[in-house]
Amino acid sequence: MSILIPPAEGLYDELLLASGDARPHVKGLADWLRKTGAARFERKRAEADLLFRRSGITFSVYGDAEGAERLIPFDIVPRVIPAAEWQSLVAGLKQRITALNRFIHDIYHDHEIIKAGVIPAEQVFANEMYQVAMQGIDLHRGLYTHIGGIDLVRNNDGNWHVLEDNLRTPSGVSYMLENRKMMMRLFPELFARHAVAPVDQYPSLLLETLRDASPVDNPTVVVLTPGRYNSAYFEHAFLAREMGVELVEGADLFVRDDYVWMRTTRGPQRVDVIYRRLDDAFLDPLAFRPDSMLGVPGLLAAYRLGNVVITNAIGNGVADDKSIYPYVPDMVRFYLGEEPILHNVPTWMCRKPDDLKYVLDHLPELVVKETQGAGGYGMLIGPRATREEIADFRKRIEAKPEGYIAQPTLSLSTCPTFVEEGIAPRHIDLRPFVLTGKDIRIVPGGLTRVALRKGSLVVNSSQGGGTKDTWILEARDAVADR
Repeated sequence: MSILIPPAEGLYDELLLASGDARPHVKGLADWLRKTGAARFERKRAEADLLFRRSGITFSVYGDAEGAERLIPFDIVPRVIPAAEWQSLVAGLKQRITALNRFIHDIYHDHEIIKAGVIPAEQVFANEMYQVAMQGIDLHRGLYTHIGGIDLVRNNDGNWHVLEDNLRTPSGVSYMLENRKMMMRLFPELFARHAVAPVDQYPSLLLETLRDASPVDNPTVVVLTPGRYNSAYFEHAFLAREMGVELVEGADLFVRDDYVWMRTTRGPQRVDVIYRRLDDAFLDPLAFRPDSMLGVPGLLAAYRLGNVVITNAIGNGVADDKSIYPYVPDMVRFYLGEEPILHNVPTWMCRKPDDLKYVLDHLPELVVKETQGAGGYGMLIGPRATREEIADFRKRIEAKPEGYIAQPTLSLSTCPTFVEEGIAPRHIDLRPFVLTGKDIRIVPGGLTRVALRKGSLVVNSSQGGGTKDTWILEARDAVADR
């Protein structure tokens, strides 16, 4: 029999109550886990690994001495969220992405939030993600973030918090889709018994969102990738294939007469929408980094004239910055006149003298992050750091305080995960994907990332984390045995 290990005292577990009983909406799943033998789980995990590798579902880690592509570990125990709870999250995500889009439009136009003193001017105009070239440019529908990935965590009190806003080139949606396909293949009986909301409509909704971004009728859409050596290349190719559009590199595009064209065997074809998966700095060597071999010379000029749409918009990374994150609740109040539905994690900004003093005095207790950091790099988890690591980080913060924020060490919720000792609790987060066009649409679910090492709070794949299928239950189902 498989072993279902209870969570540690004081932690919020997505499946089990403190008593060890299953939460009401997942009682059927808990019973299935208890009855299913560990040998079957082992066989199914091996089958999943083989199928993922055959499909090329891998990623690479920059700086890896071996230079090898890796599988993102896939855990075969799903994470389950009931319908009513999901609807509350959806309302909060829609509110947040609306405010963020309003903010980005504002900082490139009238600067109302800065004039009102809500956000300091230097936080915006001195931000390395701010693009002066975007000032005064009107975009179709006034949208800057068409595809957003909002990282959510649940604390040990059971409440949800926003951990990060990923607005530049959020990744991971391909794993959400492939995880669902894999679970349906491995355990079809679970889906016969449980009303799990589908996610397979995401590629069609993404294509519709990209087309909505253009004022052109029946626009031509392409996915722009840095190339096959990029860590997320699988996803770039996957999404292009699923949408039925061309996957291109910078060399496949050129600008002529202020329009963007794609080289094809039938001659040049005009491109109307570019879903870019590379950062601003590499998009146009004439406007940004002159040494970039990944972008398209003249792209910015065509974009500024409105002759091509780039999603997500150039310059939206200001709102992606962790030093701007603490102000998002104020954006909701300022632009929408509403109280935030989703709350931030309490955050200290080291650029503020009082916050800096508190952070330096409490480093062993805090999580400290670089404002431009990503992927789990450039951060300190105080309670798990050595004295030497804390001392080194102290020097880095003192040398450049404006480059860091700090947050309390959250007790992230746990979810049963198939590991060596059985089915044991491991910490998780959730990244729903928010699509904004004529309407805001969110596929029910998202990417659940899991820290596979016992006690670890770092869920990033580059740091040894894995992924899970995320189930949103339709209202008629409570994951009960039938």
